[in-house]
Amino acid sequence: MASGEGLTGSGRVTVFALFGVVVGYATHHLDARLIGDVAVLGPLTPGTEWRHLWRMARTCGRPTAGEDELAQWLLAQATRALVCGSDRIAQFPERRWKLEPGGMCVRFDATYANRDQLWTGNLTVEGLAPDQVAERPTLYSA
Repeated sequence: MASGEGLTGSGRVTVFALFGVVVGYATHHLDARLIGDVAVLGPLTPGTEWRHLWRMARTCGRPTAGEDELAQWLLAQATRALVCGSDRIAQFPERRWKLEPGGMCVRFDATYANRDQLWTGNLTVEGLAPDQVAERPTLYSA
């Protein structure tokens, strides 16, 4: 489902490479419990739009996958980078970030990877150096 809303926040941010594109992953809280129920994901590489992440998911996921399953694939990649350090470029315990309006929001039927929703869009993270967000060489393309 399309989301016209933008979002800003501050908290843990993971920066990782996914098929050459640098991606940021943060969480957002919907209420005072501060449980990070919304996953926030967006490309950080200049010139890369958020729709590119969905094209990667479509290419790498099952051919018949629906929107929920593609969102879960994206969240699985972000979770893998956070937990395992796979292709992780940086990990910040506290960093401000901004998700631009016009991205996409998927609400899961059941909690997935400890998140109830995935919001994707064009993301910026304060304090990243140009070499941290530059496109990465890769052997694969998605």
